[in-house]
Amino acid sequence: MKKLHIKKGDTVYVNAGNDKGKTGKVLTVLPAKDRVIVEGVNVISKHTKPNSKQPQGGIIKQEAGIHISNVQLIDPQSGKPTRVGYKFEDGKKIRFAKKSGEEIK
Repeated sequence: MKKLHIKKGDTVYVNAGNDKGKTGKVLTVLPAKDRVIVEGVNVISKHTKPNSKQPQGGIIKQEAGIHISNVQLIDPQSGKPTRVGYKFEDGKKIRFAKKSGEEIK
């Protein structure tokens, strides 16, 4: 499995594409496809047939995947996009923001 710099629950900044400049929370990470699903970003209209879950059917708005290279983690201290670094402390691998050096929880 691939190692990615973004995890579920992270707040990210979209730096490319139609939604450039937006920020949102990561809902899902799809490592096999190198994609992430971000809340409120890349919203598509999906046409659905009636089923037991949706007896009416119709058009549903939902988020689609965006390539992981088009998002950057938001620095917890400054609130700006940053790259992610890794270091080992007490035998544990810790992610940190390159901009501020602050640990990413």
